[in-house]
Amino acid sequence: MGSSDVSSKRVTLAGSLAVGPARVRQIQVLTGAGTGRLTLTNGNGGSTFLDLDFLASDSHSVNIPDNGIRFNEDVYISTLTNITALTVFYS
Repeated sequence: MGSSDVSSKRVTLAGSLAVGPARVRQIQVLTGAGTGRLTLTNGNGGSTFLDLDFLASDSHSVNIPDNGIRFNEDVYISTLTNITALTVFYS
């Protein structure tokens, strides 16, 4: 397996990460007062690749096993509920 550069993008709203095809390797989440939920799809309206719930008022680190999750279209945040900020690490 070869190495690849890892980049990151911080967002506060749902929508496209606008990074094109990518492999998500880790996610950092800061939740607000309510229970958080994050859903990532393969592009806008594509298949759900990741759907997570988070405890309220905390920071969370989600490490994706192996080589991460491959998004063939774009990483699209379809649900971002009670999440103050989200940083996605991808390659």
